[in-house]
Amino acid sequence: MKGFRWFFCACVELTNGPFLSKRLKRFSTSKVSKPFIPLFIRTFNINKEEIHLPTHKFNSLHSFFIRELKPNSRLIDQDASSVVSPVDGVLAEQGHLDAGKTFVVKGQTYSLSAMLGSEEAAEAYENGQYAVFYLSPSHYHRFHAPLSGTVSKRWSLGSRSYPVNQLGMTYGKKPLSGNYRVISEVNTEDGHKMAMVKVGAMNINSIELTHASEHVEKGEEVGYFSFGSTVVLIWDQQMIHFTKSQLPTEVKMGEKVGSR
Repeated sequence: MKGFRWFFCACVELTNGPFLSKRLKRFSTSKVSKPFIPLFIRTFNINKEEIHLPTHKFNSLHSFFIRELKPNSRLIDQDASSVVSPVDGVLAEQGHLDAGKTFVVKGQTYSLSAMLGSEEAAEAYENGQYAVFYLSPSHYHRFHAPLSGTVSKRWSLGSRSYPVNQLGMTYGKKPLSGNYRVISEVNTEDGHKMAMVKVGAMNINSIELTHASEHVEKGEEVGYFSFGSTVVLIWDQQMIHFTKSQLPTEVKMGEKVGSR
């Protein structure tokens, strides 16, 4: 299974350079890849009972990667003050912004102005907080709103992407602020701001939005990742109290990760 695990990771994360990544993408989106779905399920021990469609209904590995879950497969924390995980994944990092507008992930220092695209955009989050969620190939690849609010702005940045797996995060060229990314800024009901940064892998069209209205409800689906992915949440000053103390830790979409 180890060889297949590497192969499936390569198909989802597209970590082997542009030439091979294009071919892996072509394979994973074609009908030729359909027979590999049962092996993918066994390799990553995926729970078939929570998948919305029967597995034979998926026509390619890619269609299975972006699978939807059955209603109520994930419980959304109902505490009005809670902030929930936007994804199934690993909560890898969290904390306060250093020197007002920077944070460190895997030994690399990230500037908030570089991540959000301007000093003006970063200004609202000075002395704020951040959390980084990493999705592996085994995870459900749709992302949801971590809290309720009004989307004030959406924009995209970056033109090329590096891997966002563990090696890419450590040795890549600051993938969180350099990769293609789609950013949504949300004004919360209690007057705070949050930026949700969806980071793509080695494919600039790897982020698809499914929610276009201005208002979002906590736990509501807002999009999905076609390939390897990471979500970074940024909050303004004194907005959130973290509830997870031991990191990294696995989390499910809808699980409480903080409170306001």
